[in-house]
Amino acid sequence: MRALYLTHPQVRIDANVPVPLWGLSEVGRARAEALIARNIVPGGAVVFSSREAKALELAEIIARATGTPILTDHGMGENDRSATGFLPSALFEAHADRFFAQPHESINGWEKAIDAQKRIVSSVTTALNSVPSDAQVIFCGHGAVGTLLKCHVAGRVISRDEDQSRWADKGGGNGFLFDLAAEKLLSEWVPMEEIGPDWFG
Repeated sequence: MRALYLTHPQVRIDANVPVPLWGLSEVGRARAEALIARNIVPGGAVVFSSREAKALELAEIIARATGTPILTDHGMGENDRSATGFLPSALFEAHADRFFAQPHESINGWEKAIDAQKRIVSSVTTALNSVPSDAQVIFCGHGAVGTLLKCHVAGRVISRDEDQSRWADKGGGNGFLFDLAAEKLLSEWVPMEEIGPDWFG
């Protein structure tokens, strides 16, 4: 079964707000609205989402086009970084580099990459097993766990070289097509602006 994994685009960064509660910025929301304005998102598609605000806001925009309810799962959330809370950009990037480079280790209390990978793969597997085999499925989620899912599907080692920031828009709002059961990665990360109707064929 083909499915699309789509990350949330740009967010409102606020050091005083817990990261899971950050919502989409004006730029991020405009990009998501532009995606559905192209009328390529199929009606009736099944929409799964992380429960974090930014992913849910993306899912709500997508669901307006599909006309279907949003199915959420805490297991689809981003890697748990609550141990450090908000980090300035340079420090966050350094932590993220180590997160991918040392997947079996906790980086200053962060969830281990290998554990986050097992969690997102399990959650996506459960989701796909819950819908008809001919369903069109869209996952609304996050960059890090999306990358870990991508690595698993493609049979690649966990590496930040697979991260969306290395392939597409650094602000997020990127997607890849995959077939989990067949363990086939059907595309690399691409910006949502380059997703066409054939992606939903």
